[in-house]
Parts: sequence; structure tokens; C-alpha cells
Amino acid sequence: MKLRYFSHSAFQITTNGGIKILIDPFLTGNPTAPVKAEEVTADYIILTHGHGDHLGDSFTIAKKCDSTFICVNELANYCAKEGFKAHNMHIGGSYNFDFGRVKFTIAHHGSMTPDNYYAGEPSGVVLSIDGKNLYHTGDTGLFYDMKLIGEMTPLDYMLVPIGDNFTMGITDAVKAVELANPKVAIPMHYNTFPVIEADPYEFKSKVEALGKKSIVLNYGEEIEL
Repeated sequence: MKLRYFSHSAFQITTNGGIKILIDPFLTGNPTAPVKAEEVTADYIILTHGHGDHLGDSFTIAKKCDSTFICVNELANYCAKEGFKAHNMHIGGSYNFDFGRVKFTIAHHGSMTPDNYYAGEPSGVVLSIDGKNLYHTGDTGLFYDMKLIGEMTPLDYMLVPIGDNFTMGITDAVKAVELANPKVAIPMHYNTFPVIEADPYEFKSKVEALGKKSIVLNYGEEIEL
């Protein structure tokens, strides 16, 4: 399985079977995005919430690729209303897809689409694919149940926001890693805009001081999980 970082909170997973899954593909209007929407393909698109910097280019990509959306019920209904295929889920629920298992978790944030459509509760998502468990927290503040999430599904990788202001900053993000106890922590949601400037290497250093591993991905970089 491969993981590619498109900056902000946007990632692409490519399974060993070649299935491509996008998470929060915000590319157009993202000054740090290394690719354009037309260069990206997806069989599935997972959205953590409806804000424009996460919904992003989802509709453009889905129209081109006939992608299926996976998200909480209200946001899935919004996607279906726009004419796209959607699999409705909700926080605490899980489902086995042809690529692996998806489970949605809580996230402390908001969720309103750019056209002011209520998009349900914000979420994080735990993916179990090709023998690995990956937790994309979505946009969130720190919460103690991250410990429970890591206990219920031992985590190989945790994608965690560090940009502060709208989400956790570095101090809280390091604590989140301590609670969830992943094997590897990867920072996200930073340096896209001046208000969320943060040093990912400061995060990496503090995580490693806990005796854990952290990887800082360059924009566009792809790694084997």
C-alpha cells in the first residue's frame, strides 16, 4: 500500500490491488498543492467534513472518475444530491469495502459546505487496508478518546493536524500521538495559509522525544506503508 501527501489534509492511498482512495482533496486554491485536480484519480473519495478546504476538488475528480464518496450521512446526502455515488455512514460505524474497512470517529470541529449546506458532524476516519491501520483525524482539537481509538484499533499510522488556530497546534498534536499510540505519526494541516504556519520538524522532534517515530512528508511525496 502507498500513501501520497498532497499538502494540507489531502492524501491519496493506493492499495496493493491498485484501488485509489482520496481523503479531503483540496488542490485548486491550495498554494501548496503539488498537483492539479485533473492529474488525480480516485475510485473512492473520503471526506472528513464539508469545509471548502476539505471538500475541495471532490466533485471535479468524482465526475471525471465516477468515484464513490464515503462520508457521514448528511455529507453523503449532499454529494448524492449533486448527482454523485455515495455510501452513507456515521460516527462509530464501520463498513467493509472492496479495499478494506472504514470506521468513522468523532472530531471536534464544524462542518458546513461552502454553499452553507449543513454537512453533519465532522469526523476522523480509521482505515484498515492491506494489513495496516491508518487514522486520519480530520480537523479536530485534542480529545481524550483518542486513547480509546488507538486501543480499539492498534494504529500503524496517524495523520494529525499541527497548524493550530482551527485545529490542534503542535503541543496538543504531540499529546494526541501519545494518547493514540501509533507506530508512526505524520503531521498535516499546516503552512497552507499564514494563520496555520507551523514547523513540522518541531512536531517530529517532540514526537521522537516520546520514543515514537514521525515522518514529515514533502508535498507530493509518496511512501510505501
